[in-house]
Amino acid sequence: MREHFRWVKGKEKLAAFESSLGKLRYFCSVCGSNLVAERIAQPHVMLRVATLDEDPGTRPARHIWCSHDVPWLKDDKDVPFYQEWQPGR
Repeated sequence: MREHFRWVKGKEKLAAFESSLGKLRYFCSVCGSNLVAERIAQPHVMLRVATLDEDPGTRPARHIWCSHDVPWLKDDKDVPFYQEWQPGR
């Protein structure tokens, strides 16, 4: 949820791009890494967890867009994997 997210440092190095109507993607202006995406009208931000320095202390409920994953990323055998969006989305 958005209220649980904050930048600890480096916010001054962010660059944003509106990739589709109402969807902002935030990148590091130094290295170009895609860090966060958000739609202002939605209550959450989409964080690229592989960019974190430390364990966030929570586990995923599902993995989506696995058709684009790298093999070493699939370590949660008990979490559902979907090639694109989960069914019914």
